[in-house]
Amino acid sequence: MSKENAWLSYSAEELKELSGLCDSYKAFLSESKTERRAVENTLLMAEAAGYRNLETLVKEGTPVKAGDKVYAVGMKKTVALFHIGETPLREGMNILGAHIDSPRIDVKQVPLYEDSEFAYLDTHYYGGIKKYQWVTLPLAMYGVIVKKDGTVIDVAVGDHDDDPVLGVTDLLIHLSQDQLKKEGAKVVEGEQLDIMIGSKPLKGAEKDAVKARMLEYFKNFYGIEEDDFISAELEVVPAGKARDFGLDNSMIIGYGHDDRVCAYTSLIALLEEQDIRKTAVCLLTDKEEIGSVGATGAQSMFFENAVAEILALMGDGSSLSVRRALQHSRMLSSDVSAAFDPSFPSVMEKKNAAFFGHGICFNKFTGRGGKSGSNDANAEYIAVVRRIMDDNHVAFQTAELGKVDQGGGGTIAYISARYGMEVLDAGVAVLSMHAPWEIVSKSDVYEAKKAYRAFLREA
Repeated sequence: MSKENAWLSYSAEELKELSGLCDSYKAFLSESKTERRAVENTLLMAEAAGYRNLETLVKEGTPVKAGDKVYAVGMKKTVALFHIGETPLREGMNILGAHIDSPRIDVKQVPLYEDSEFAYLDTHYYGGIKKYQWVTLPLAMYGVIVKKDGTVIDVAVGDHDDDPVLGVTDLLIHLSQDQLKKEGAKVVEGEQLDIMIGSKPLKGAEKDAVKARMLEYFKNFYGIEEDDFISAELEVVPAGKARDFGLDNSMIIGYGHDDRVCAYTSLIALLEEQDIRKTAVCLLTDKEEIGSVGATGAQSMFFENAVAEILALMGDGSSLSVRRALQHSRMLSSDVSAAFDPSFPSVMEKKNAAFFGHGICFNKFTGRGGKSGSNDANAEYIAVVRRIMDDNHVAFQTAELGKVDQGGGGTIAYISARYGMEVLDAGVAVLSMHAPWEIVSKSDVYEAKKAYRAFLREA
């Protein structure tokens, strides 16, 4: 079942299209390092393409009909875009579902302290990370601080050329004899991931003069007091832009490929595809890295509520119609897969591994061990997807997430499958997944977009 590397099949025109897509993706990835920023940039693109806010339509009682383009936003961290098709919505939708959160370091609610004349922000890491990978890197900080009067202060520091960067220090090799004897998970522990932010004392301060200097900075620059950190969401991420990787410029290295590479290609597929028979949807959710929980995760009622509101504006607002719309839908859970890395071959079973340059990757199931926690798509649906890919000349491959007893992971597929809809995991293969800097193949990015467009058009 070996297939030709997709790079060998491209015409000059296709290579130009591939290059343009990947350049725009790098820009999106560099500017969307948090779920809030990803939603903001998604809405800019959606509104430019004619999408209207569902909340506004509901308030005005504006009817929704075939051809309309609508978006719904949940707490500025999750978004669903609907291109209404000719087929009645209760007969189902074609859905691309990805997530826009990524592993990172979050700042605690009582974070600021001084130790040995250094100022730090106390942190709690988010998602599955190898903690030792996050030391000695230039880091940026993004987020919001909300004051008691409701004023929202945007924070973005570390990614402009004249910005300072932040970071976590590590022990020098000369004194690391004991540290290097520890297990990898404990070489650097969670409470050691505090972010160093300053070392200059405030003249005249009687105690914690460096902390006092930082409090002065926060008051002068952001207009906040120390207590305002209680109502803040500050995320620490790698500083720097996504860039080409490899001397042949065939790959992209950047922070947050998991899962913004699938989110972006799903979004572009929806915005580009105009031949819509069945309502097409791009759903971008938060909290996948911690189980899709909370009001902005895929387990929330956000998407179901949005579908109900649209059906009501179409004059078909019964709860049964909502159930039918969801049950009769088909979905690609647009999430990344692990790429085969020849530096670590022992964790993969090569026949069922994803390879760079071989196109979008379909995972019939994810989960752990005996498929625990997985959706496990049915064979009939996979056959439909295969046909669509072949008919549209999309390069694709299938894979599992490593050897059976090696580990595993999950996506949002099993959550949407609860409605009875058909769901299959489909995404881009990633090297160094969950590291601060991940790598993808430009060819696979291109094939993913082609696959998502074909699915929206023909599923």
